[in-house]
Amino acid sequence: MSAAYATFGLAPAMRAGGVLANGDFQIHRDFVDFIVDGRPLLFQLSDLDAVSPLASDVPPAIFTAQVRSFLGETDAPLPSGRHVIYGCPECEDLACGAVTAVIERDGDDFIWRDFAWQTEEAVDLQLNGYHGIGPFRFQGAEYRAALDSLLHGTDPEGARRRVLLVGARVAVLAKLAAALRTIGIGADITRDVGAVHADELRGYGAVAFGRAVTEEERAAVRHSFERAGVDVTYVDGLAPIIPLLVAQIEHALDRSPAERRRLTRLVAADGEAAVEVTSPCRVRLTAYRLDRLYRTHAHEVFDGVLEAGRHRIALDAKAVKGESFVVARTSGSVLVEAMAR
Repeated sequence: MSAAYATFGLAPAMRAGGVLANGDFQIHRDFVDFIVDGRPLLFQLSDLDAVSPLASDVPPAIFTAQVRSFLGETDAPLPSGRHVIYGCPECEDLACGAVTAVIERDGDDFIWRDFAWQTEEAVDLQLNGYHGIGPFRFQGAEYRAALDSLLHGTDPEGARRRVLLVGARVAVLAKLAAALRTIGIGADITRDVGAVHADELRGYGAVAFGRAVTEEERAAVRHSFERAGVDVTYVDGLAPIIPLLVAQIEHALDRSPAERRRLTRLVAADGEAAVEVTSPCRVRLTAYRLDRLYRTHAHEVFDGVLEAGRHRIALDAKAVKGESFVVARTSGSVLVEAMAR
């Protein structure tokens, strides 16, 4: 089969979880994405909320079976040699819809072809095929080396899906921990990590500080992690607003390369938001504010598909008056900014 050669690689990616303004929860998923010709394959599928089968939270035996399937060492899981390339991030059920493709060998090369949207075992390529994607021919050595690395001790990035919460307001921290656990992120609460063993500290990917935590206390926490040789991301909580804090932590846990993210910029100032995306995708903007009685108000200020590039979006003046914050969210990433005056 003739097809131009494409490069193949793997990179950590994230399906951003979160507590949405309407009260719904969106599950956090870390996975390994396919990089074709230097760009995430998922980005070629427009606005698709999906993850690859190479997710960090699947049992090791199933993860290994998925890799071996992509290597052609086992039978394809679907008829006609088809494999799930991206599936539903919530349940991974084919009935919810999945992007599938035929993976076959041609000498030493591997070919991915006939991409389609599939909801049952039979697929109609004429009706549901992705006609502008593929076929891709990958050199065997490069392809095998990338996938083999997952079978020989190279764990997918983003596996440290735990956050340490440090703050004075126990009630807020307890609500935050519960919200994080609901979307699949482990959370623990403390004020002092000095006596915590280094092996325990290595389980955290981020540390979130409440606004009442002193600089001295922050320095002590940082010193404990540095002494243990653990590289974590530190989050300064903007306000005691649970969805806002969850979004900050989601951003902190994103270990995907910055140049391979869909949502790359958010600036909130002068009654508008400036957003930059690298490929067409759905973007949701939510404004949060605290009133003088410290009650939380949430407003959905934008929800639509944006083309690649920079965009300026006007914000409702009522939504961003006083102390307010803007959360920008796509299926793969989330950014948070305080509203500048």
